[in-house]
Order: sequence, then C-alpha cells, then structure tokens
Amino acid sequence: MAIGTKDQKEPLYALFKNNFKPWQERQTKKNFKRDYILSLIYYNHDEWIFGGIYKQKGVRKVKDHYEYDTELLDTRKDLIGRLIIQYRRGSRQSYRFLEKYIDELKVLEILRKPYTVEAFPGYENVIIDFNTLKTIIQKGEPSWKTALSFVKGVYIITDKNNGKIYVGSAYGDESFWSRWSSYAKNGHGGNKELKKIINESGVEYTSNFQFSILEIRSSITDKEEIIKRESHWKNVIKSKEFGYNEN
Repeated sequence: MAIGTKDQKEPLYALFKNNFKPWQERQTKKNFKRDYILSLIYYNHDEWIFGGIYKQKGVRKVKDHYEYDTELLDTRKDLIGRLIIQYRRGSRQSYRFLEKYIDELKVLEILRKPYTVEAFPGYENVIIDFNTLKTIIQKGEPSWKTALSFVKGVYIITDKNNGKIYVGSAYGDESFWSRWSSYAKNGHGGNKELKKIINESGVEYTSNFQFSILEIRSSITDKEEIIKRESHWKNVIKSKEFGYNEN
C-alpha cells in the first residue's frame, strides 16, 4: 500500500493532470516490494483519494532514483479520483503492507465525478473562474484553504464578458479564504455592482468572473495597511473609473 505524504501536493496535482502513474513510478528508493500496489493520495485530514491498483512489473536504477514499470489494473478503475478513504495514519511511513492495515481503511465517500480541482499553484499563479472557486470552497480543498487562510492581501475580479474589474482586499479571519467564500455563496460577495449585474443577467453570469491575487502580505499586517494597498491598486488599474469599484 503506497500512501502519499501529508505535506506533498505533487501526487494530488499529478492525479488532476492525469499523470499519476508516471509520477508514482519514479521513486528515490526501492519502495515497492510487493507485486501489487494500492495507491492512496492525501486529500484532507485523515482522508485519502483512491489512486488505483497497480501491478509491479520491474524496476531499474537511473542515476539518483529508481524507475518502476507498473501496470494499472482494471480492478475498481472506475473509482480512481472518486473514492475517498478514511485512514488515520499514526506515523509518516508512506509504504505499508496492506494486510496489516486493511481493517483501518473505511469508505468515507464516493464522488459523483473524479476529483478535478488543481492543487494550489502559488499565489502569483492564481487565475480561476467562479465555478472553479465555488468547487474549491465547497470541497474545502486543503491546499487552497491552507494557502488562502494564512496571508492577507489584495485581489482582483475580472469580468471576462466586458473587461470590467473589481479590486478588493482580504484581511479578516482566514483572510482570502473567508472573503472568497462569500463570493462562492452568491457570486457577488456583497458588492453592489456585481450584485446588480447578476440580478439583471441571471446567476449564470457568474461564469464570466475570474479571480486572481494582486498582492499578499503577512497575516500580522494591520488592516489599515491592507486597505492602503487596495487603494493603490484601484488607482493603478482605474477600477473606480472603468470597473466595478464605487469608492
């Protein structure tokens, strides 16, 4: 049984990109000492996503690592990315004999569709549409929640339909995560202009909204400093003159 470690985002990202098999086949040590591999990928606290069952067909040493030759079996292939397993791992050991722990694995949930949310890509690379944001918030996607909860800063919402923009700031408890959760609920997060266009065009219009981060600051930064930075970006982008900011 192979278990992705808690602090790794790579396995989940590889699953999202449909690239988990080659990711798993590259190992720093000879970790797969059995003919078959049951792969579980860290998802949330004590929760793991089923990554498939593989037959181990061979291994070769390549410079500083090992490359395995594996075959994904058809056995419950339909549950890859959908089956959520509850397992309380007592240590950081990532490779275990399944027969010793099989009774500790519990089926927690089976998703209707395979996991499709990309792991947090870094603050400077955040470009997500409203529907993706809503999925991230609803699922409580751990890598996003962690990253967005512990920094303050300034964000931008772009209306891809007309090019108008809205500049906002996040400085309260859980910062970006809390602020963006309010948008996920209704599409406008309390902003009058966004609410107006949604009321006029329907909730479907939210699919035009794109979210990005302009600037981040430490979680201990004063609220007043964040608001100053928000004003700075409003002046730079002219979101009051040409966007959705009223003040």
